[in-house]
Amino acid sequence: MKNKFFLFALMFVGILQAQDKKQSYSYTLKEAIEHAIQNNYSAINANRDVEAAKKKKWETTTMGLPQINGSVGYQDNFKLQKSLIPAEFFGGAPGTFVPVTFGTKHNMNSAVTLSQLIFDGSYLVGLQSAKTYLKISENAKIKTAQEIKEIVINSYGNVLLAEESISILQKNKGILEKTLSDTREIYKNGLIEEENVEQLQITLASVTSALENVKRQRIIANDMLKLLLGMDLSNELKLTDKLEALTTTNVDLNLLKEEFNVTNNIDYQIGQNVKTSKELLLKLEKSKALPSLGAAVNFGYNAFGNDFKFFTPSQQWFNYSNLGISLNVPLFSSLGRSARTQQAKIALEQSRTQLTETEQKLKLQFEKAKSDYEFSIEQLATSKSNLSLAERIENKNQIKFKEGLSSSFDLTKAQEQLYSAQQSYLQAMVDVINKKASLEKLLNKN
Repeated sequence: MKNKFFLFALMFVGILQAQDKKQSYSYTLKEAIEHAIQNNYSAINANRDVEAAKKKKWETTTMGLPQINGSVGYQDNFKLQKSLIPAEFFGGAPGTFVPVTFGTKHNMNSAVTLSQLIFDGSYLVGLQSAKTYLKISENAKIKTAQEIKEIVINSYGNVLLAEESISILQKNKGILEKTLSDTREIYKNGLIEEENVEQLQITLASVTSALENVKRQRIIANDMLKLLLGMDLSNELKLTDKLEALTTTNVDLNLLKEEFNVTNNIDYQIGQNVKTSKELLLKLEKSKALPSLGAAVNFGYNAFGNDFKFFTPSQQWFNYSNLGISLNVPLFSSLGRSARTQQAKIALEQSRTQLTETEQKLKLQFEKAKSDYEFSIEQLATSKSNLSLAERIENKNQIKFKEGLSSSFDLTKAQEQLYSAQQSYLQAMVDVINKKASLEKLLNKN
């Protein structure tokens, strides 16, 4: 018995450990984008919106298909209504009346109705509107995927930026610590002034503080990326792409030669969908002036009795059936339909104006995005050159400082210039990646 309990305890602990174990993921940028498009919370809901639109389309379609409904009704006339009839019918005095009751205490009815819409202009417009609604949902899904892709690229770059910054700051800190240690020894020998040591201490403290801050930022950026990927924040996420290699693959001068076809842009397509929906709204208002025609067939049974015995073999049921056709013709609405039609016309004109505005805005955005991307490529080359110069200047000042030819202030200035050049170069690499993503989004590039 003790052995069984011990084995059960081991199994239970093993299950808990398996549940508590964090999952680990490794992604390239491409893999991260693919994962996000499938698992991002907004993407999941966008897929659901499309499915809901498909169901809505079918719901609209069924309104013009045969409808069958059944009904069962029961009535207990616990106090039947009385009517007055002339008493002379029963041999009574003329001018007098006798109260009588008609009907039975219990009534039951069961019926089946088959109805069919034969013609309705609103229904035909409704079918077109359902298709447009589905198209709007599908375009919204595409737009969501494009936005997710761009945000994931930005977030992925931010994590890489933080990781590279940590690596550089750790290297800078190590160099500073060694320089400070050497300077202290020189100061102890009385060869330099104390302020040289103090100046290096200030620089080291600043670099250490910046390093700790970037470490915290890296955690936040990584968690933000997990959220975009639809992952649990407790899971581990490792990025396998490197910032410099990723930047190199994103320098594409041919992209700057691409022509902008505004009709391929998803925002323009959504604007067209809005215009189409307004056109259908106008058709709907006009269709309300048309007649509608429908038909219905009823089949049923009635049963009556003063005792409740409808489910016994002796109960007699009486069947009935009928066919009905209804024609509704709108004649006069006190100009209400005309007012609604005019409103729909105004809404259509507004949508056309908005579509034109969207087209012009997109053209302007394209020119700006192309300019920004071109500038980011130029800035990458400039910042790389500046970094090389800053490294040489800092190295020369290190040598001069060790040889006693310059002060710690000169060295600190050169170091600060180097640190700034390092961050500028890192940011330039991220900018190339992000600006290309923005341009590709406008061009509808996958």
